[in-house]
Amino acid sequence: MVKKVTEGITISVETFYQPDYSNPVGSEYMFAYRITIENNNTFPIKLLRRHWYIIDSNGTHREVEGEGVVGVQPLLAPGESYQYVSGSNLRTEIGKMYGTYQMENQLNKKLFEVKIPEFQMVVPFKLN
Repeated sequence: MVKKVTEGITISVETFYQPDYSNPVGSEYMFAYRITIENNNTFPIKLLRRHWYIIDSNGTHREVEGEGVVGVQPLLAPGESYQYVSGSNLRTEIGKMYGTYQMENQLNKKLFEVKIPEFQMVVPFKLN
């Protein structure tokens, strides 16, 4: 698990290889990741947008951005956390992702950016 704290928000990431949804012969590798967002501030926040950078070990770079996460824009009171699971496919056995969330302070409506820590996606048999 990797963690990063930005602007009082802790982002934790766990990754999982998905062999049942992968096809190594066809260079298709599916990974799931679980994100936990913790609001350590004294004010409520709302996650408005996400921006991901996805990099395969062959040098392919992709970007994904849009509103919210998994179809929602979660609102977190001080001390609350929100968790979701999503996924990404790679064309190689090893890759990485990182990115940012755009958050809004619900008291003063100011926008701020929270960094999503870089995390590795590695097919388990590559670790031997």
